[in-house]
Amino acid sequence: MRLPAWLKTPLPKNPKFFHLKSLVRQHGLHTVCESASCPNIGKCWDRGTLTIMILGNTCTRACRFCDVDTGHLQPPRMEEPEEVALMLSKLNLRYVVITSVDRDDLKDGGSALWAETIRQVRKHCPDLKIEALIPDFQGDKSAIQTVCDAAPDVLAHNLETVASLQKTVRPQCRYQWSLDTLSVARQSGLIAKSSLMLGMGEAHDEVVQTMKDLLNAGCQILTLGQYLRPTRDHLEVKEFIHPDRFAEYQRIGEDMGFDHVESGPLVRSSYEADRQAGALGLV
Repeated sequence: MRLPAWLKTPLPKNPKFFHLKSLVRQHGLHTVCESASCPNIGKCWDRGTLTIMILGNTCTRACRFCDVDTGHLQPPRMEEPEEVALMLSKLNLRYVVITSVDRDDLKDGGSALWAETIRQVRKHCPDLKIEALIPDFQGDKSAIQTVCDAAPDVLAHNLETVASLQKTVRPQCRYQWSLDTLSVARQSGLIAKSSLMLGMGEAHDEVVQTMKDLLNAGCQILTLGQYLRPTRDHLEVKEFIHPDRFAEYQRIGEDMGFDHVESGPLVRSSYEADRQAGALGLV
């Protein structure tokens, strides 16, 4: 399927982008911006926001939309939290999204290292706002709570798709695990955020029902974007959603009561995340 005009983006040209890219390389950071082939990398890096990835860059799951490698896992590095914090302290950022691969091979799913990373970033970068984009920890609420207790500014977890497509899109995940993750975050007093990808065969009514489920789970910030196939080995795109329909979903979400809805073909979970959080007065 050929990309429609509204999905084409210019190559990054801003010197800020190349400066940040050189610093990321210099300090050895893994970024999901690069690993997941995000089309918005130029915009976000120009704004001084990026999404870094901890616990390695290979995952225990094989979600059929994701471009992150699976397998060849390395043991977690206990020095990583402080290293990440020290690296971030040199980048002069105002907002960071921290995410990770799924580590179902670890007893706690990596939640202790997650929490320590947040604490170390707070210690070394006291003015930096932190969004934690976490896994579902296989529904282990104690692991989710461990991360929440470290008090990120925003706790994000992506539901990704509607209930009927979960087994196809992310076979090792569960719809309810994701909703529970957001519920624990909201009950902990954190700003809860999630994201949906569209264009994988979902029906309009299914999207609306999923939005209701997210709102009932405590989600306050919702992003909706177009699924783009990373390689021929990934799920095919069933439909390119027109920008007008994205605008319709935004209106529906706002009418439902979400505090902020970001909806558009090129929107991603971390797309201008600082601005999304700013809608709730965080930055």
